[in-house]
Amino acid sequence: MDIQQNKQLVTQGYEKFRAGDIDGLLQLFAEDAEWIGMEVEPVSFSGDYHGRQGIAQFFSDLSQAQEAESFEPREMIAEGDRVVVLGRAKWRVRATGKSYDEPWAHCFTIRDGKVVRFEQYYDTAATRAAFLSDQMPLQSGAGAGTTATPLH
Repeated sequence: MDIQQNKQLVTQGYEKFRAGDIDGLLQLFAEDAEWIGMEVEPVSFSGDYHGRQGIAQFFSDLSQAQEAESFEPREMIAEGDRVVVLGRAKWRVRATGKSYDEPWAHCFTIRDGKVVRFEQYYDTAATRAAFLSDQMPLQSGAGAGTTATPLH
């Protein structure tokens, strides 16, 4: 495939994602594709996934954990078998109700008309903060397991 065909494949993937057609999106990936993510605690869908089944699990975990309020690919750069997309997204975390806005970069490697490797980069601090509850558990030591009583 040439550069324009690679860009069209990636564009088609974003269109399928925004339309909620995850099965169609998965067909754009090679059976043994690699999905390289960034590890973020306590985000359940962070990290690496392998193969179409693994990538399907990523999208399932993503959907259960958060929903996109906006998702916008803004710039696409292609060279050889690589396509890099720069964009911005706003997500709402289901468990905390918090929203966060982040820039992102996606790097695709394409061979024989299929995505064989996907790498993502995003604001891990903003993501982590949105997933953390405002209630912090007490640390062990003095006061652990006790409730403060106001003085009268």
